[in-house]
Amino acid sequence: MRYNIAGIIVDMNVRFPRLGSQSRDYEYDGERETNVKIRLSEQFYNDRLEENPHLDYEMIEYIWMGSEFYNALIHFNGMLLHSSCIVYENKAYLFSAPCGTGKSTHTQLWLKRFPGSYILNDDKPAIRINNDGTVYAFGTPFSGKTNQNVNKAVPIAGICILERDTTNHIESVTPDDALFNILNQTVRPPQEDCMDMVLQTLDKVLGKVPVYRLYCNMDLEAAEVSYNGMKPDDE
Repeated sequence: MRYNIAGIIVDMNVRFPRLGSQSRDYEYDGERETNVKIRLSEQFYNDRLEENPHLDYEMIEYIWMGSEFYNALIHFNGMLLHSSCIVYENKAYLFSAPCGTGKSTHTQLWLKRFPGSYILNDDKPAIRINNDGTVYAFGTPFSGKTNQNVNKAVPIAGICILERDTTNHIESVTPDDALFNILNQTVRPPQEDCMDMVLQTLDKVLGKVPVYRLYCNMDLEAAEVSYNGMKPDDE
């Protein structure tokens, strides 16, 4: 079966219900050529199961198909950002932090505070740079522990590094200050040429998308503070 994920035509041999269900909205029967072909062999499943006995075949497929896709994304002016991405008024806002910090909790506050907002991808949105230089966030079938993803491309208004605090406040950060945090939340391939592609894409993204650091608690006010600090000047 072929899928259109982040504008990339991907041929995947999906076998199990979890990925099959989450990929349904991405199915593609058009005439574009396949860009990426992903196959997991029976031996691959067996090896991963031996290494990870707490998983089953369904989760192995979901995790490693996603990993293969995000590694391929590097070759298409794209990158993964481990984040929860919310859309409001056709602008995407990505909240990135290590696991357990509260990314999803924060975007759930946006859903409550801003009617009409929705989650584009709750864990692993794709980022790609358009031919005109616009940076887009894309939903993908690979959305972590949840199935919260939408097959859309939305221009990015801001990337926010999330940190817990007792009070809510937000500040702009420079690309240099943001680099370490973002590199820790994306794919870092061992191949030198692929890592160069990641760094080149990230340099372009940080040159076009403003980055912020949000110190927040879990009150509804945190959503207001982050939106007011990140919204485009024309809004």
